[in-house]
Amino acid sequence: MQTDPALTPELIAAHGLNDAEYKRILDLIGREPTFTELGIFSAMWNEHCSYKSSKKWLRTLPTEGPQVICGPGENAGVVDIGDGQAVVFKMESHNHPSYIEPYQGAATGVGGILRDVFTMGARPIAAMNALSFGRVDHPKTRSLINGVVEGIGGYGNAFGVPTVGGELRFDAAYDGNCLVNAFAAGLADADAIFYSAASGVGMPVVYLGAKTGRDGVGGATMASAEFDDTIEEKRPTVQVGDPFTEKRLMEATLELMATGAVISIQDMGAAGLTCSAVEMGDKGDLGVRLDLERVPVREENMTAYEMMLSESQERMLMVLRPEKEAEARAVFDKWDLDFAIVGETIAEDRFLIMLDGEVKADLPLKALSGTAPEYDRPWEETPEAAPVGEVPEVDVAEALLTLAGSANYGSRAWVWQQYDTTVMADTVRVPGSDAGVVRVHGTDKALAFTADVTPRYCKANPRQGGRQAVAEAYRNLCATGARPLATTDNLNFGNPEKPAIMGQFVGCIKGIGDAVAALDMPIVSGNVSLYNETDGRAILPTPTIGAVGLLETLDQLIPTAPQDGDALVLIGETAGHLGQSALLAEVLGRVEGDAPAVDLEAERRHGEFVREAFAAGLLRAAHDLGDGGLAMAAAEMALAGDVGLEVEGAGTGWWFGEDQARYLVASADADALVAMGLSGGVAVQVVGRVGGDVLKLGEAEVKLTDLRATHSGALPRLFG
Repeated sequence: MQTDPALTPELIAAHGLNDAEYKRILDLIGREPTFTELGIFSAMWNEHCSYKSSKKWLRTLPTEGPQVICGPGENAGVVDIGDGQAVVFKMESHNHPSYIEPYQGAATGVGGILRDVFTMGARPIAAMNALSFGRVDHPKTRSLINGVVEGIGGYGNAFGVPTVGGELRFDAAYDGNCLVNAFAAGLADADAIFYSAASGVGMPVVYLGAKTGRDGVGGATMASAEFDDTIEEKRPTVQVGDPFTEKRLMEATLELMATGAVISIQDMGAAGLTCSAVEMGDKGDLGVRLDLERVPVREENMTAYEMMLSESQERMLMVLRPEKEAEARAVFDKWDLDFAIVGETIAEDRFLIMLDGEVKADLPLKALSGTAPEYDRPWEETPEAAPVGEVPEVDVAEALLTLAGSANYGSRAWVWQQYDTTVMADTVRVPGSDAGVVRVHGTDKALAFTADVTPRYCKANPRQGGRQAVAEAYRNLCATGARPLATTDNLNFGNPEKPAIMGQFVGCIKGIGDAVAALDMPIVSGNVSLYNETDGRAILPTPTIGAVGLLETLDQLIPTAPQDGDALVLIGETAGHLGQSALLAEVLGRVEGDAPAVDLEAERRHGEFVREAFAAGLLRAAHDLGDGGLAMAAAEMALAGDVGLEVEGAGTGWWFGEDQARYLVASADADALVAMGLSGGVAVQVVGRVGGDVLKLGEAEVKLTDLRATHSGALPRLFG
């Protein structure tokens, strides 16, 4: 029999517990913990699982609305889309694992977020990802991006879910810590959502899915620490995924749910069996007893510590109606998956772990989650950014081609063409435009999906950066014709123990809260990923916003491509804001100035105007203005329609300024559109027309063929 190691200060520190936290454990249980108990506390009290540095601020986010069926706290958020249906969605990070082992780190990130969705009773219909890598010439970037993209495609394609959107960026701040944020959405009947709260004493606790191995042991704790030169030693903490097993697990789970056998259900994600069992018991005010010799394993001589902390993939935990056991077991036998009763719910507040008749852990269950540490970290307000220095007048054509051919603003087709974007046959709009769109199967309704953030803005001015991330997501949905419904967030930051980093987090949370309240897009789910640092160097603050919108009918879908003869109309005010702009960063090599101010009333007014104008027959196409301003938006519209544009104007700020709340639209009746804008208090200005085979920006001209070659070739030139 294996003996447990002595609990030295070094071992305790290696489990991510500081002196005060370990003393708190001693006070709670009145004795020294066993090695297995130390592992359980480490799993439940780490940053990744307990949100101990962020809970105080997450509580300030608006999470409710008439459309919200279930907000944060469950596996995923649930939002009503009418007709007795709901969309279930969430975004979650797999940053640290993807840096250590890119393929499996990204693949299991996709697998985990898909389980979050179908655990709620929803069939996944769409996926997205938001990726951040270091400099394109950094020695690790090529292997990271290739591994991550292959991992996302390898898992999602085999599982059979379309990847319909996302984002990609490169910056030196991510050289030592890439970001891989995975999003999934599914459809469910609004009155058939499954939750994780256990109920009933003496109910069987059932293990479902694949067998348990040693992969991923300690993964959640690893994800709650900075990287240093011991990074290679962390490779065994990365899980290994099997999308074909996950597909069978989904089908078996959804079939099981239809039998009425499920009291509660939880996927085994971070901290595996520990976190899933504790969360189910805690939410149901029950204790849990587990007999680990009943756990299906694929490796010999696994210890209680390893079984409790393994993050082997494709596993679920369920509380079962005992009279339905035979029916439930038959479903999993049919799908050739494990079904094992491994314990029961108990009345006492205990988390009792047994192995071969020996007590390996006996802890107060509530203490593991309800009394996890909660910190009010000291934070510093981010200093006000210095104004932008003088910006020269640029050669507009040359600057546009530089932007369009850059890694950050070139076509992302090299990435998304490696994903299956149309499996399930309901994809209406593939990646490459403002938002991906998927039909609600068997109806004329559709859902639009987008993921957005501009980290440069968030570093310069966290509150405005947080607002802008939500506002851009709102614009992307409106430009597609969708009514924005709700959001999920993936809050990626550095070490929260540093007041400047914590200040970035607080500022971004305040900005996100401002925006989701003003735009009626409550946060219904999400994830916090902290300690994204290597050797003390933090990533840019990257609070990714995933947003979902509803098209009541596909007749509401606004094209991106303008038509020959249309007038081009700019909606919104242009002051020429160049602080933190794409032009400064990519063309002039300068990162300076403040983020653009976000007028949330204008965002709402202009977004509603775009949708109303399309409904009135006054718009033929629309595209929001973001990075690269008017010049980049015009270029993208020209490429989408494969038609030339002629746009009037002059000045670097006019072409490349990144003022917010703006759209470029095409109209066959510009006079009526301008009149509608005037009556609604919306700034509307005719700026050009559609036609020819040249993009003409004032005096500058770019042939469409040159623009397309530059734009489409950016990523293949670097990585393909």
